[in-house]
Amino acid sequence: MGCDRNCGLITGAVIGAVLAVFGGILMPVGDMLIQKTIKKEVVLEEGTIAFKNWVKTGTEIYRQFWIFDVQNPQEVMMNSSNIQVKQRGPYTYRVRFLAKENITQDPKDNTVSFLQPNGAIFEPSLSVGTEADNFTVLNLAVAAASHIYPNPFVQVVLNSLINKSKSSMFQVRTLRELLWGYTDPFLSLVPYPVSTRVGMFYPYNNTADGVYKVFNGKDSISKVAIIDTYKGKRNLSYWESYCDMINGTDAASFPPFVEKSQVLQFFSSDICRSIYAVFESDVNLKGIPVYRFVLPSKAFASPVQNPDNHCFCTEKIISKNCTSYGVLDISKCKEGKPVYISLPHFLYASPDVSETIDGLNPNEEEHRTYLDIEPITGFTLQFAKRLQVNLLVKPSNKIQVLKRLKRNYIVPILWLNETGTIGDEKAKMFRSQVTGKINLLGLIEMILLSVGVVMFVAFMISYCACRSKTIK
Repeated sequence: MGCDRNCGLITGAVIGAVLAVFGGILMPVGDMLIQKTIKKEVVLEEGTIAFKNWVKTGTEIYRQFWIFDVQNPQEVMMNSSNIQVKQRGPYTYRVRFLAKENITQDPKDNTVSFLQPNGAIFEPSLSVGTEADNFTVLNLAVAAASHIYPNPFVQVVLNSLINKSKSSMFQVRTLRELLWGYTDPFLSLVPYPVSTRVGMFYPYNNTADGVYKVFNGKDSISKVAIIDTYKGKRNLSYWESYCDMINGTDAASFPPFVEKSQVLQFFSSDICRSIYAVFESDVNLKGIPVYRFVLPSKAFASPVQNPDNHCFCTEKIISKNCTSYGVLDISKCKEGKPVYISLPHFLYASPDVSETIDGLNPNEEEHRTYLDIEPITGFTLQFAKRLQVNLLVKPSNKIQVLKRLKRNYIVPILWLNETGTIGDEKAKMFRSQVTGKINLLGLIEMILLSVGVVMFVAFMISYCACRSKTIK
């Protein structure tokens, strides 16, 4: 009888030990299986989950615009007053709905090249008005002409054409014209060949960004989606030193198994440079745990605060000998036009940048850029890319409409918020195929380990207690 009981207790302890050991073994084995599956499915080749979503995103992506409507154009021109602006928006377009084109795999270096077509469809239900809404904005052609042609004689000729076309420092344009282009009356009079169409994003529809060439991850999963070349080059030829390098991915995805300690690098053709994001917080997105990475203020700091940014400083006068910060001169990238990029409302910019503009209200929650990354796959499941487009206007003695200006202005034209969030159906599929399976495996591991340890300890205690009673 005693033997049966003791044998039973020992058997129970052995079963507990086996369960605990099995649970312990399942941890590294399970992790290995997960890694193997993920490494297979994130490769950019026909038949993988990643490739299907990469060719054409299943997420609805929208680009919202807020236009800075100038309230006091005459005062600015006559008295060099501060420019008073009032933002109007959002005006929303659906973008990035077209599949990648000219997809070509290169097995020699394990890369895949493609073009990203551009397209924008106006969404009236998500907008405050129509594409016919009017705005008082800076005259893009006049502001750019004086900057591109600093020669006094040429400016005298330009001045006569500006006056003849009845153009001014400011103009009234519809949303459609401002964004996608219009025929400028002043440029139409220029005698030598020049594009007469102007627009903040002209040309856009029926164009394509690229060619991009990215690593497909077949030889090394740690390189998947990282850009090898852009337009056939590894450098941009806009900046000095390492600032000119094309780094990271296009931010749609990153190599899998993302760590919180990582600095995620990505390239954006919109801002003509590579940039980076750092971990901020854990976020639960539709039941999927994600890491939120944000663009830090340090990325826009002056070289005095962040020496790494020294090669982004171009114009010594505007940047006050590189001590001013928060705006990026991308004129080299825009055919010499005086375009400056910043965060909306000059967020993270030095106070002098906005001292000529009234009506701005920078807000970190509304105006910063972030990426929500699912860490196991490296997929970006939610993002908000926010940036502001500004034009530089300088005084000119030879151009009448700019003659009374007594200072330089960095004039905000608009800011945009490009957003995408994984849809409910996609999130459900992601939970069942990725996070659900991983969580289930983790739960099984913990149950086996916990139950095994508890059984082993309980049966061993009972066995020892029975043995001591028998000895007595």
